[in-house]
Amino acid sequence: MSRLALTDADRQARDWFVDTTRRLGCDVRIDAMGNTFAVRAGHQKGPATFAGSHLDTQPSGGRYDGVLGVLAGVEMLRVLQEEGVETEFPVGVVNWTNEEGARFPVGAEVDAKMSMVSSGVWAGEIPIERAHALKEVGGGGRTVKQELERIGYMGDMEASYKAMPIAAHFELHIEQGPRLETQKQRIGIVQGVQAYRWYTITVKGRDCHTGTTDFANRSDALLTASKMILHSHRLATKHASLASTGILTLAPGSTNTVPGTVRFSLDIRTGDDPRLQELDEQLKTDFASIAAGEDVGGLNDGGTRGRGCSVEWRLDFASQATKFHPDCIGCVEGSAGSLFAHEGAELTRRMISGAGHDSVSVGD
Repeated sequence: MSRLALTDADRQARDWFVDTTRRLGCDVRIDAMGNTFAVRAGHQKGPATFAGSHLDTQPSGGRYDGVLGVLAGVEMLRVLQEEGVETEFPVGVVNWTNEEGARFPVGAEVDAKMSMVSSGVWAGEIPIERAHALKEVGGGGRTVKQELERIGYMGDMEASYKAMPIAAHFELHIEQGPRLETQKQRIGIVQGVQAYRWYTITVKGRDCHTGTTDFANRSDALLTASKMILHSHRLATKHASLASTGILTLAPGSTNTVPGTVRFSLDIRTGDDPRLQELDEQLKTDFASIAAGEDVGGLNDGGTRGRGCSVEWRLDFASQATKFHPDCIGCVEGSAGSLFAHEGAELTRRMISGAGHDSVSVGD
């Protein structure tokens, strides 16, 4: 499935969402980031309890990522209407704009992506001027503001928790991992979301000819970067954390030239902020040693020490660990327990979400 944010395909999905929720008796409000709130009135006025997620996808995203949370919320509204259920306070469903950040990334460069843009604006974490000015990747040059206006979803309500307060936010989501399926369990009761940081690491050495420069006289940026990436995996394992590299570029890019410059992404994640900070500091210390050619953790075993390189770090994005409210966790746990009765303990598990979601912004 491909439904990038603010494309014609996204507009079609949004139109369906607005039309369907209005027919289910909801008041639909759209803010200046295109976030769409469908609210079903209760006996008393007050902030609504929302279910929801996002309808945009990655370029080749799964059909359930985000979409499941919105469709489940719409089904909740349908059941309430068909059964004639009246709630004490309002309930609703929200579709957050550009959660994926795939078409409109936030960052100094295209590879410095940040997701959850519009819920971040709602939470006061991202200035709306910055969000509106984000340009699409791929050379098109269109901005978020231009595309919101083009598809008709530039709402007149302020994009803020002050204009649309939320009493509680529940986001049904696929796990995006193997734990539940491997253990033959049905529901993960999420306690919070991991802390994580995204870096761009630049290793600089010196271009040289592969045939005329011996190992001892090379400043091999790619060999140095490869040691850093392997070491990040080992150190993250030691800290019960995660470290991943998804982007790597090198120059000059010739078969018979030792690369003089390498840039790679580094994504580090763990369950709590102090452990992430400890991992971060140790990686910076060890990467400096690796760049100098020192033997860290046996990485030089069986090889030849060269002339060394330099290393630079650029922080692209950081997110602190999020802990969800005990009342919300209790609601999910109680509902799961009533659904599975005596099998609840076997079919559910408490867990920390490895991926970020809009609930991170709402829950902060």
